Amino acid sequence: MTSTAPQQSSILDKPFVLDLFAGPGGLDVAGHALDIPSLGIEWDKGACLTRYAAGLDTLHADVSAVRKSAFESLPPEVNVLAGGPPCQTYSVAGHGAGREALERVKTYIERLTAGEPDEAIDESLKTLSDPRTALVLEPLRYAIQATRSPTREKRPYDVIVLEQVPAVEELWHHYAMVLRETGLPDGTKYKVVVGRLDTETYGVPQKRSRAVLIARREGLDAPSLPAPTHHSYEAKEWNRRNESDQAASHRQQPTLGGEGLLPWRSMGEVLGNPAGRHPGRPTPFLVRSNYGSSGVSGRRGVRSDQQPAFTVTGRISRSVIFQHLDNDIVYEGPRFSMNEAGMLQSFPPDYPWSGTAQAQQVGNAVPPLFGAHLLSAALGMPRPDTDVMSKPWQPATTEQQAKLRSHGCGAEDACTDRCPRPADQVAPPSTMRPRKPKKIDQTKSAK
Repeated sequence: MTSTAPQQSSILDKPFVLDLFAGPGGLDVAGHALDIPSLGIEWDKGACLTRYAAGLDTLHADVSAVRKSAFESLPPEVNVLAGGPPCQTYSVAGHGAGREALERVKTYIERLTAGEPDEAIDESLKTLSDPRTALVLEPLRYAIQATRSPTREKRPYDVIVLEQVPAVEELWHHYAMVLRETGLPDGTKYKVVVGRLDTETYGVPQKRSRAVLIARREGLDAPSLPAPTHHSYEAKEWNRRNESDQAASHRQQPTLGGEGLLPWRSMGEVLGNPAGRHPGRPTPFLVRSNYGSSGVSGRRGVRSDQQPAFTVTGRISRSVIFQHLDNDIVYEGPRFSMNEAGMLQSFPPDYPWSGTAQAQQVGNAVPPLFGAHLLSAALGMPRPDTDVMSKPWQPATTEQQAKLRSHGCGAEDACTDRCPRPADQVAPPSTMRPRKPKKIDQTKSAK
């Protein structure tokens, strides 16, 4: 899809993004808004169908497989590497295999930058309890592969942009250390910045924390994290200010300190008004999250339309919505549509969610407005306007979709043998939470 956004200045003459683990298109939509071309690699068929419908250039493929056998087919003009590796094994909502393997993963980072052969690394990775844990290494392996690629004339990527759940911040710091001090095996070093950012401070109507890494090749100016544009949302502060008011859910956002920062954006601000095919959701309303609070499954968190959304996950469609009438009668209203869930992630209205597991697609995506701030900061571009994603999205035509799928899957209307098999996308048995060792009663064992 051709962007109509004005060309903005960048540290690179012609930035071109390779988006690993591209999902339904969060970073690519960000690139579209900034008039930056991109190619996404995604192995989930449903997410690829969404991308084709949205007009996004896509390879329906396994990121690891492309690196091993099809790297030379990637556009040689790619100079920005970006992505958010799957988070299931690192997320606090997951089983924790990745968190438990952090120290081991650090050694793999060191072995890769030391130039150890891929075959030896791959053999060692087989010992991980969940193979998805190793996917966090793929951006580094792509960066190294770029310096060995004849098609690229062994030219390294100029910029690297990565984001993940907060638990991966420790690994990003290790990435940063080796990229700065050791560099890639060919000697290329990077200037790197790492931090933990909250998406609502960039205008996304949702509380979501992400660990971010931005790197620029030596010879370019040192990178910096994007400066926040909006206030941070603090639930305790909100509750403290509203606890004496029985109509707390109807109160406007309190005035907070912070020179030059806009108020954080609420669910009602984004969903209340009509946009494209979105008719506008009546306000006020309350949202009861599907998740428990403080580890208690029966204690559900509740927020009003005057607050940002909870972190949008694959369970967003299970959140219960309560509508309020003027006479204080409360009734259960319609749950969030996929269009609304996407808008809470800052996707444009009418984004063409397609395929299966659409709620999971929405929850796994990089919020596009947040992605636009990351790309702008990484490339030294002016920060994007908050309303850059507010215009309804224009889906691709049938002909455009057929052309994109022919390139991404090998056929205009179907997957081919080169596409990942659905059976390969099933989570391994190790997604069961590891059992904690039983405590031994020393008094009984002594008997």
